[in-house]
Amino acid sequence: MIRQLETMPSDKRQHIQTLMQLGEGRDAFPKAQRDVIRRSWQRCLEEYQLDPSRPRPVRVLTQQALRDHQESADELLHVARAGVERLYSQIAQHGYALILTDQRGIAVDFRGQRDQLSELRRAGLYLGSDWNERYAGTSAAGTCLHDGAAVTCHQREHFDATHIDLTCTAAPITDPQGRVIAALDISALKSPRPQESQTFALSLVTLHARMIEDAYFLHRYRDCLILRFDTAREFVHLNGRGLFAIQEDGKVIAANHEGRRLIDAHLARWPPWTVSTLPAVTQLFDGELNELLSIPHASRDQIRAFRLRADDAIVFVTLIEPRGYPVRALPTVSQQDDPVPELDQLAGDDPSMHRLLKLARRMRHESVSILIRGETGTGKEVLARALHDSGPRAKAPFVAVNCAAIPESLIESELFGYLPGAFTGGRPKGMRGLIQQADGGTLFLDEIGDMPLPLQSRLLRVLAEREVSPLGAETPIKVDIRVITATHRDVPELIASGQFREDLYYRLNGAELLLPALRERADRHYLIRKLHADLQAERDQSLHLRADAISALLSHHWPGNIRQLRNAIAFAMATAEGDEITLHDLPEVCQTHTGSARGAAGPLATASSFASGASSNPASPAFASAGADADASELLELLRHTDWNVSQVARQLGVSRPTIYRRMRRHGLVAPNHQPLAS
Repeated sequence: MIRQLETMPSDKRQHIQTLMQLGEGRDAFPKAQRDVIRRSWQRCLEEYQLDPSRPRPVRVLTQQALRDHQESADELLHVARAGVERLYSQIAQHGYALILTDQRGIAVDFRGQRDQLSELRRAGLYLGSDWNERYAGTSAAGTCLHDGAAVTCHQREHFDATHIDLTCTAAPITDPQGRVIAALDISALKSPRPQESQTFALSLVTLHARMIEDAYFLHRYRDCLILRFDTAREFVHLNGRGLFAIQEDGKVIAANHEGRRLIDAHLARWPPWTVSTLPAVTQLFDGELNELLSIPHASRDQIRAFRLRADDAIVFVTLIEPRGYPVRALPTVSQQDDPVPELDQLAGDDPSMHRLLKLARRMRHESVSILIRGETGTGKEVLARALHDSGPRAKAPFVAVNCAAIPESLIESELFGYLPGAFTGGRPKGMRGLIQQADGGTLFLDEIGDMPLPLQSRLLRVLAEREVSPLGAETPIKVDIRVITATHRDVPELIASGQFREDLYYRLNGAELLLPALRERADRHYLIRKLHADLQAERDQSLHLRADAISALLSHHWPGNIRQLRNAIAFAMATAEGDEITLHDLPEVCQTHTGSARGAAGPLATASSFASGASSNPASPAFASAGADADASELLELLRHTDWNVSQVARQLGVSRPTIYRRMRRHGLVAPNHQPLAS
């Protein structure tokens, strides 16, 4: 053995000596060694009893044995062929070979350059070679099959000295039940010394392994209903990441890798009493079974947004029906309730808005007071008017009052009215108050949180007695009104600080409707199209909204919500010189934004305009200044909205906390609790 070692190249001799010392306990594993490699080396030394001083020759199966393995994997090989060809076409020019092993580590498929075939065969990168960890030791394919995880085994990370010139990267392929059935491996005879040089190889192999998995899943369950979902609407049909095979009753039969991750997340949040069955699909997606089964017939693109129950993220779902599947008379979402155009037009397929409008449909015929909550610009008055216009009071007045816009000295007379001579400076004939003007209809009190405390007592009496007393009047006047209020403020917090009457709050909050922020909505594309169409009708213009402009509008964070979006489109329509709106016609704050709004991304957090700090024309000082001002304004708005929670802001924008801190320092933004005390 000593003579054999002496004739070996120095790098192989040194590698063997290192392993022998580890096996004899005379040395510790290097601190820099990755855990996945260390665990595999330990298995090779302790469990498999492999002798590092005796490098093993490449083991290649006989033709008959190889055919037996290929026949066992025939279905997978048939499905995987396209993925194997596509991956090899991307790596061949860089000197890589490709092998696909079965679950026992036998290479049942192979791609390699013709001029390297003899070298690849000697290295074991060939059909029929055995890469099982028990025989070949630590390698990408064998260790990947053992751990069920993608891994790179780079040069001296291999256990057997025969393989230390190779760099290999493999990813597991699992069946719909999550069992590892194959490994996809790309290997090169030579490569740069740093292990980090293979980072891209790991991503590439993992991507193609997932593609093969999904193709295998779709093949296996081609006779079943399949739900496909993704966090991006544009990718659902093309390459949706999640797959569920389901029965007609919604029971999940099988799931792919992403689907199993969702099930695991669901079970982590709501552990089952028993683990004998998979959850129903309606336990995973916040929706009814009919909403899922009617997707192919309920929307133009056969896609619908749903919120995940596990983490409240929004995903986009489509339903793949098997060939020859009988068309059933399933009620679509629009058929489940009578059409209400005034409400239906307010949203596309956003799950939060869908729930809100479902409740609004039920409340539009009731006389109960409604409180609408939402950030500034989310459309609270639009929703209030839609409730009025779709209800039995539609032909009566709708009177809107902005409690924050009327001076405190005038709000009482504006609301309650006054008789002639009630006070100096009043109208000679007096004035009917806004409450009395709404008689028979709806009184909408916007920004109710800003109503002065003394006036709240008088409003409470109006709600309790359904009568109003104008200033100077001795006898109250009966009124028949429905009250809808709105605020962007935290009313319970105002109550706690003594700024709002608790009894009035419960009078106003017969039902609460919470409007989501625009950045959280999955139907932003619908809103962009609708606002554009509405503005065209108002202005009698016909301007095409080009794709680059739509992309920028979809990407923006919109701290001002729908109001800001409408203003941006109106600005573009006013400044556009041709017959279409392009990216450069939008306000500069929209042009400098490079990320995407949060809502549709769900777990995949996205960036805002100031996440990158880049402008589309950095050479222009004026442009840079405008971009910086917008950057600071948007960041300040977000920080205030989240009570200066930097972690929450970072999650919303899809950037790191240090990035947010750098932006804050750049713009001189300091949290209130960190500001110096006044002298």
